[in-house]
Parts: sequence; C-alpha cells; structure tokens
Amino acid sequence: MTFAITQNCCTDAACVAVCPVNCIHPTPGERDFGTTETLYIDPGACIDCGACADACPVDAVHPVAELTPAQQPYAGINAAYFEGTGQPASGAGAGVDHGPNFHAWGAPSFDRVLPSDFAPLRVAIVGTGPAGMYAAEDLLLHTRSEVTLVDRLPAPGGLIRYGVAPDHPATKRIGETFARFHTHPRVRLHLGLDVGTHITADELAAHHDAVIYAVGAASDRRLGIPGEDLPGSIAATTFVAWYNAHPEVAPDAVDLSSDRVVVVGNGNVALDVARILVSDPDSLAGTAIAGHALEELRRSKVREVVLLGRRGPEHAACTGTELLALKNLPGVDLVVDDHDARIGTAIDAAGAAGAAHKAGLFQDVPREAVDWSAPPRAAGGRRRIVFRFHSEPLALHGDGHLRAVRVTSGAGEAGEQEIPAGLALRAIGYRGVPQAGLPFDEESGTVPHEGGRVTGRPGTYVVGWIKRGPSGGIGTNRRCAAETVGTLLADAVAGRLPAPTGGARAFRRLARRRR
Repeated sequence: MTFAITQNCCTDAACVAVCPVNCIHPTPGERDFGTTETLYIDPGACIDCGACADACPVDAVHPVAELTPAQQPYAGINAAYFEGTGQPASGAGAGVDHGPNFHAWGAPSFDRVLPSDFAPLRVAIVGTGPAGMYAAEDLLLHTRSEVTLVDRLPAPGGLIRYGVAPDHPATKRIGETFARFHTHPRVRLHLGLDVGTHITADELAAHHDAVIYAVGAASDRRLGIPGEDLPGSIAATTFVAWYNAHPEVAPDAVDLSSDRVVVVGNGNVALDVARILVSDPDSLAGTAIAGHALEELRRSKVREVVLLGRRGPEHAACTGTELLALKNLPGVDLVVDDHDARIGTAIDAAGAAGAAHKAGLFQDVPREAVDWSAPPRAAGGRRRIVFRFHSEPLALHGDGHLRAVRVTSGAGEAGEQEIPAGLALRAIGYRGVPQAGLPFDEESGTVPHEGGRVTGRPGTYVVGWIKRGPSGGIGTNRRCAAETVGTLLADAVAGRLPAPTGGARAFRRLARRRR
C-alpha cells in the first residue's frame, strides 16, 4: 500500500526530511524544487512506512488504497511525475549501495557554521504569516535568539488565517504548526501593533539587533480599464478577506443579489472565490467561514460564475490539483465556453496526456457556445462555473452600479462580447505596498534587497512576498526564510548589525503606550 500526495500539499518538504528511502521529489536540493505544484511520491520506491503522512502539516499524504473516488487521480499524478523526469529508477534496490541503509546518502554538508561563542540576538519579525513564522522557527531552533513577533492585526496567522478558503481546513492546519511558537519562552507576541502608525521603523530597530519584515503583499493588482471603480466591482482579495472575517473588511462589503458573477483571472484565488460562490452554504456551515458571509451566501442569487482568462486552457494560471478538485464539487456543473476554435484544439491535443497537462483536465468538461444574452441556465437547481478562455476584459459598464463586463471575442467571433453581471471580481494577483521607513520598488511591489538584506538599511531584512513578489505557495517561504536568516546571521558574525539602544522591557513598555 503506497502513499500519494494530494491536493493540499504545501511543498514545505517536511515529508522529504523523514522519508527513509528518498522517494519524495523534488527535494530542496533538486532543480525543480519550488517550481512544481506539489511534491510527489514515487510509487515504485515507497515502502509504505507512513512517516511522510505523520510529518505532513496539512494532511495531504494518504495511502493510495484509502483515497476517495475524488482523490484517486492523485495516485496517477504522483506516478506520472517519475516518467521521463530523470529521477532515479524506481523499484527494489533503486539507489541502494548494498549497505545497511535503504539508499545511498550524500556526504553531510553544513550551510551555516556559527562560532561557539555566538551571542543570542534580539530579532523583531513584522508579520505572523508563513514567511515570518518560518523565519522565527529557524532562529528559535538554530540559535538562542529572542524573537519579538509584531502584527498589525488582532489575531496572528497572516494569509493562513485570512487568505486560505474556509473549505480548505487541512491547509489552514499548518497554522497550528506555527502557533506553537507564539508561546515559546523566547518569543514575545504583540498584536494590534502597526509599524508606521503606532511605532516607527526606527523605534523598532532601536530596540532590536535586527528586524525582519514579513508583511506580504497586502494590496491587489488593478485591471486599468474603464468602470473598474463602479459599485459591484471589487478585488478578489477583498472577497477572500470578507469570507474570512478580516477585521478591515466590513460585513456588508459583498452583495450577492446578482445571478451571474464574472471573475477576471483563473488562478487558484479565482478558483477559490468561484467555488465559495457556488458551494452549498450548508457544506460551509461547519467551517471557519465568517458568520456574515455564510448568511449572505444563504441569501445569494448567484447561479453562474464566469472565469475569464486571456490565454488558452493550456496556460490556465491555477494548479492542476485545484482544478481537479473543482471538478468534484457537488451540485455544480463545469462548462467551457467554446467560442474560439483554439480552445477545443488545445484540449483535444492534451487529452491523451491527461493530468500531465492542464488543458487535458478539461477533456471531460462539456463545451458549449454560451449565449450571453440569455440568463444563466441552472438545470435542476444546480449552479455552474463557466471557463471562458482567450478573452479579456475591456470595460465594466453600468449606471451607478455594475451591469455588464465587456470582453474581447475569440477567433471566429464578430466584434466584442458583453457579459451581463452584477458583480465582478478581479483576481489577477497580489501586490506589495510601501513600508514606512523602508525603500520600495514601485514596479515590482517589493522592498529592494540583497539576499534578504534591505538595501541601505543595515540590520533590516525582508522575507516572503514583500521580498520576492507574490509568487510561490506556503512551503516556498521556508527556503526564502532560510536565505534571509542566513544573511542576517552572517551579518551578525561579521559585526555588521547596529547595536540596539533600547532593551526588551523598554520595547514592551513602548508598545503598551502606543496601542
């Protein structure tokens, strides 16, 4: 009974570290690590020990024999990764050197070597999402540092708490892994404290040897088209924050009185909001969804969600694992708008490859030329999600409120199309915002840095999306944090950190006075 990695994989490689036969790839030392949608278990090398399942922080690893019908395709996805990838051959004896170990181990290497007299540091980390907490974990486990966690929100967690969809409880579970550090004896947690409002960046730096900013990408990218600011046009980030009870988004920020919603984009966030919009509210009642959102969803008139993508199905921005899960949503039909001949051609060409190519996942999805002048069709009370590829928004129309989205037509269509809708969500990516006291690159939406060290500001560092831009999932932050912490420790050893002028107690008094 082999194991397989399923939809929720966070790619932080906790499973890789415990596998006794090195059958989980790509590993952190391999070229593809950080670029694949998930990690994969080689079914020919797996010895069924279950160590990976025990270590997985998001419950993504399951015995193949126990996969549900909806999860069964993941067994094939895991196996397919090892076909033609150049990974070591599978099977008994693969990679074994006939010694007492299951497989050959490389020579030990040590990326960091600290002096035996390395003194404890006092480090502040601004932000308690995955990037910040991976940095905190690294410092706490590998040094004697004291860590001050600072977050402007009243609850810790960052995007784990306010960005993961409520119907993905296993993904949210990684927050429990991070939460154990909130009460660590060398950690002090300050919530509701905003750097730039309550205290300055200089004040924070003055009380610590170093400061790491892990503030993420708090804004969204705009479309830059006419009508974008009409009532009824909002960012998907706002919608996500709304159903996750973010304190800065009002309970009445979303109105679901329209029968059709257009979502611009087809990445994972777009799929999240589409799925929540068409899911049975009763299925969400037992999750962490905000009460006001659940009530609005119960009143919702939404029957159809249109996912708009400017490129073809082979270039859909979502991961194949999320798309596969969407196909098994109860009471919901998927449809591909067959308005452009290139769409069917791409799907049929990829059909033989199946899950190996994203377009192949649409092979069994019905295609039809949707009549946008007609109201949404919902047979038998079902709802539906329509994928419209090779089409992008040109303008949002409405007299005081959104009425329709004007989009480009595909090859073979005459003129432009107008899709009636009362709500439009732009889901085309996150964007970092300037941080008080730090340099900022407007083009990339990041803080300029070298290996995590903020340019022109000794003792200040960045990690996560504010460092590298909004790319990569939860696990990507582990490597990102390791680089930043490594840079910080190298600076400490070299004596490049400014000496703090205030102590830990003085900072706690300052924080209490300013909030």
